[in-house]
Amino acid sequence: MNMSAVWLFLKGVAMGAADVVPGVSGGTIAFITGIYGELLDSIRSINLNALKTLFRDGPQAAWKAINGTFLLTLGSGILLALVSLARVLHHLLLHYPVLLWAFFFGLIIASCWHMGKTIAQWRWQELLALVSGAVIAAFISLASPTSIEPTTLIIFGAGSIAICAMILPGISGSFILLLMGLYEPVLGAVRSGDIVLLGTFAAGAGLGLMLFSRVLSWLLHHYEHTLMALLTGFMAGSLVKVWPWKETISTRVNSKGEIIPFIQQNSLPVVDDMFAVAVVLMVIGALVVLIMERVAVSHK
Repeated sequence: MNMSAVWLFLKGVAMGAADVVPGVSGGTIAFITGIYGELLDSIRSINLNALKTLFRDGPQAAWKAINGTFLLTLGSGILLALVSLARVLHHLLLHYPVLLWAFFFGLIIASCWHMGKTIAQWRWQELLALVSGAVIAAFISLASPTSIEPTTLIIFGAGSIAICAMILPGISGSFILLLMGLYEPVLGAVRSGDIVLLGTFAAGAGLGLMLFSRVLSWLLHHYEHTLMALLTGFMAGSLVKVWPWKETISTRVNSKGEIIPFIQQNSLPVVDDMFAVAVVLMVIGALVVLIMERVAVSHK
């Protein structure tokens, strides 16, 4: 495996890690690391034409047509992160939420700056898209979670919806699952290896990904700056969800019998040692974005 493949695999790991945490999107990582456009175009290329190429020119030509090596390498990194980091991030979210949120808060602020500077000219269209994206993301972030019975059809539909959010910078697929009351069942299935539930979720995600990636790819090629402004707004609005300091309004018992927060509202921080550590982690999160940006440029 050459170094470019290793870097692509690591980008997949970063995307997968981000997707596990409610409020953070793997699409944000894809954009920061410079693979967002290629990712959308590669997913869009999986279509009937690729199937015709398979029968007409053989597997090698079809694999090249769908950019298979790119998708396999990136997907392997995402899958590894989902399987290996799900337990770790869940533990941090349960026991050290302020510190984990602080890290991602800094990461998202820097991501907003990174994405915003790609827009060469701010016209009224871009400003309107920015504000609209921020309002939509903030509204979603402030919505109260619900509880839905995880039937096969519901899990399939949740996969279709969540994957659309996961490839949108600023809209977290994990948080969409949390709003639907399905975050714990899906994360629990990852930890326990529930093949049936994960297979159903993956099938729904595959369908959603095929359809939604085509829309996003078309917008990226025809209305790039307006789309970038909208996505920047999505990320800015998601800061409402990622704000580290929260007051718990109500709790619930998860599948392991643990009491966890259910409904929370943002609050002002208490200036103490934990506050200082949180600020340091915010800075580290911002630096991670700058480092990923540098690495992405140097490995193009």
